[in-house]
Amino acid sequence: MTSVVDQSHTPTPWLHAIRTCLVLLLVLHFVYCTRGQPTRELMFQGSALGTTYNITIVGDQDPGQVKFRQAIERELEAIDRLMSTYREDSEISRFNRYAGDEPFKFSQLTFRVLSEAQAISKATNGAFDITVGALVKAWGFGPDQTDGIPDEIVLNKLRANTGWEKLQLSQQDSSALKNIPELQCDLSAIAKGYAVDRIAAALSQLGSSNYMIEVGGEIYVQGFNASGDAWKIGIERPNVSGRMVHRILPLTDTALATSGDYRNFHEIDGKRYSHIIDPRTGRPTEHTTVSVSVLASTAMRADAFATAILVLGEAEGLALAEREQLSVLLLIQDSDKGLRETASTRFRAIMRLEPQ
Repeated sequence: MTSVVDQSHTPTPWLHAIRTCLVLLLVLHFVYCTRGQPTRELMFQGSALGTTYNITIVGDQDPGQVKFRQAIERELEAIDRLMSTYREDSEISRFNRYAGDEPFKFSQLTFRVLSEAQAISKATNGAFDITVGALVKAWGFGPDQTDGIPDEIVLNKLRANTGWEKLQLSQQDSSALKNIPELQCDLSAIAKGYAVDRIAAALSQLGSSNYMIEVGGEIYVQGFNASGDAWKIGIERPNVSGRMVHRILPLTDTALATSGDYRNFHEIDGKRYSHIIDPRTGRPTEHTTVSVSVLASTAMRADAFATAILVLGEAEGLALAEREQLSVLLLIQDSDKGLRETASTRFRAIMRLEPQ
């Protein structure tokens, strides 16, 4: 018997192409329709680096909650073990006690932060300075709380023992050398941002592409939230009596850091002293800029520049933002006009704000 092929069930090339297109359209339709649908998420919270952290991971949860938590805790512990001034055994604490003539060899992680800190110090003409820890303590904002205002003699002595130019780094062997043995380094204004970046890298290596990381107010967001939209991150309104949202930013694939003077301050004889110390004067800042938010590619960079611009204030801070092409939002507390905001050109373009 001669076999007969039923031609009605044999796909022709054009029919195959049509079926392929239909499958593709169905896939695209599914992606479009489900993009706004809620997706499972994992949330991690805890305490580390002298502050708190909140992390949300969106997706299929592979490789699972345990591995994500282990990765998060491993990165936080590494930063704390190396860079915390509250731990006497940390690498930076050992360096602060070191008074030798030979260069001090650092781990790659700590040296990475030191290098970025020195680069930002240079870019800001010293408005950002990791050597001002002694001045911060003198004004009562360090690990050992003190009362009162340091006198001029004390301030002059401390200023002589600070200064980012007195720290020499060697890229060749990841070492540092103090020009004076009394020099102390405090990485608290940049290390939390670096911890965020390290956690982001770890989550990406584990296959996650949608997450929000917040450590002590420093933030990095990747991809989209559980509804398939950009992450909604609030900028806090400066208010000493309670927490309020000033502006909500839709963000993805970017870091955000905010520095403000309205939470941590002392009031002595009716005058408020901010914890933000100007390295150039050795004194708390006294201008009307109360909050600075910076968007950047890394949380470490955003963290440090937010501090520097808050030190500089509105005019100098905006000039720096334009010079470095930074995306910056400043909140100004005027005595006569109340709270107002101003922003750099790059921030207005990213957020699509009206030109000022």
